[in-house]
Amino acid sequence: MSHAVIARVIRSGFVESVHHGTAVAIDPDGDVVRAAGSPQAPIFPRSSNKPLQAVALLRAGLPLDGHLLALACSSHSGERYHLDGVLRLLAGVGLDVSALRNTPSFPLDEDERLAWHVARRTPSPLAQNCSGKHAAMLATCVVNGWPIEYYLDPEHPLQRAISETVADLAGEPVAAIGIDGCGAPAHALSPLGLAVAFARLAAAAPGSAEGRVADAIRAHPEWLGGTSRDVTRLIRGVPGLVAKDGAEGVYAAALPDGCAAAVKIADGGERPRAAVLATLLHRLGAEASVLDDLVRVPVLGHGEPVGRVEIVGLG
Repeated sequence: MSHAVIARVIRSGFVESVHHGTAVAIDPDGDVVRAAGSPQAPIFPRSSNKPLQAVALLRAGLPLDGHLLALACSSHSGERYHLDGVLRLLAGVGLDVSALRNTPSFPLDEDERLAWHVARRTPSPLAQNCSGKHAAMLATCVVNGWPIEYYLDPEHPLQRAISETVADLAGEPVAAIGIDGCGAPAHALSPLGLAVAFARLAAAAPGSAEGRVADAIRAHPEWLGGTSRDVTRLIRGVPGLVAKDGAEGVYAAALPDGCAAAVKIADGGERPRAAVLATLLHRLGAEASVLDDLVRVPVLGHGEPVGRVEIVGLG
């Protein structure tokens, strides 16, 4: 993979740092209209794949919609309503937290994490940001009569179904399967394939598995991210948008007309990620105040703005 410089950090008029990465934007026909780096080289989209995985669960018969479906796509912040939702997902199929096999963790949300520390609570799979996905995976296993003990094994019927769906939506083979931070299989796709998959979700027919996932994300973005997350603000602020952030500097989004974009920051950093995505959405014709806000990433000196993160190389 060959990454390009896609962001420069300007401090007091001096280029202090640069961020390399890959970015791609496509039109409704799937043609590339903006690109930097190597958009056809595979990456691990990490949690940006979750909406695609959720489509697989629906195709396998999981009867889920609304805010709990958004939670199944989430990297949630661990706020109380997120954890209550995970418990409801599990209870709906006769399971409890002991069935979860994702990595124990504290909540992502700073206030919730502090409350856990003050209460001397230990890390829990429930609080980990992927628990909604894992609860939905377990529910799908129960619906199909599949074993739950090894549901994370790549050869499990659930994971085979997910791999097939991810490849189908992206229009390309899964390039590799690794282990994600939560313990689930991580599927490698190209940024271009990721953008194609998100376009299929955003432009899907109502009532289809893809359309149900898109509708859930649009209607309940706080269940996808959290109260203060940029992905929540982005979906709320851009009509019809479907978006999902991912670890190691990944972000993907699509507009309802089928235009879509995907970003991978080479060093895995988050600082320029949302700004690059917002710039691509602008290039695709989206107009919203939240995009203007996300593009502006201040560089501070003594607590005051003294520069900016400048997005470059995207035309």
